[in-house]
Parts: sequence; structure tokens; C-alpha cells
Amino acid sequence: MTTIVVSAVAFVRDGAVLTVRKRGTSRFMLVGGKPEPGEDAEACARRETLEEVGLEVDELVLLGEFVSAAANEPGHTLHSTVYTAALPAEPVAAGEIAELRWTPMDRLHDDLAPMLEEHVIPALRGA
Repeated sequence: MTTIVVSAVAFVRDGAVLTVRKRGTSRFMLVGGKPEPGEDAEACARRETLEEVGLEVDELVLLGEFVSAAANEPGHTLHSTVYTAALPAEPVAAGEIAELRWTPMDRLHDDLAPMLEEHVIPALRGA
């Protein structure tokens, strides 16, 4: 089983977390993606946030590192380094993002990535 390494950022507002759906996929996930060669987790999170939703973040706070099934790549494991950040402006879908949505954290959804559903939302609720 192949492990995919990613960095992601959780923006929370009014009890909801910002989620995105990439073109050609059906699951919503956090803003983020795979690091480029030589790029550390935090730099990756900053770059992906700018590319996907047009936001430059100041301070990133580590929420945790999580392992789950990959949402869009069956049979793969996902290792995610997840940060939280203050929302600096309104996010706008850009790059490979087809749709963005503020996903309420107080109820179940049938279209979330496993990492988000199993690890990140419970961690955010507990924070």
C-alpha cells in the first residue's frame, strides 16, 4: 500500500470548516496537497492555500498528523500534517478547485474525505 504525504490547512468560521472539492472528484477535503521536492510541511501548506483558495496565511498552528485512507486514490494511505490558521480574507476557488463549501462540523456528511471525517473534525471540535 502506497502512502501519500500531504499538508493541509483547516479554516474554521461559525462552527464550519472550509472544504474544497477538486475537479473530477466527489469528496470534499481540506485546502492542501502534496509537497514539492525539498518543501517542508508548513511551506507546502502555505503554497497550496495560495494556489487553491487565493489566501496568504500568517501564522500556522499545528493541529496534528493523521493517517487515514486516501479519499480519491483507492488502496492508498494518506499521511496528513494539518494546521489551523486565521482566515485572512474570503477564499476563492482557484487552480484545481471546482467548488468550495463551509461544512458544518456539528453533523455527519456523506461526501467528506476520510481524513477530514475521522480525524480533523473531531480534533477541531475538541480544540
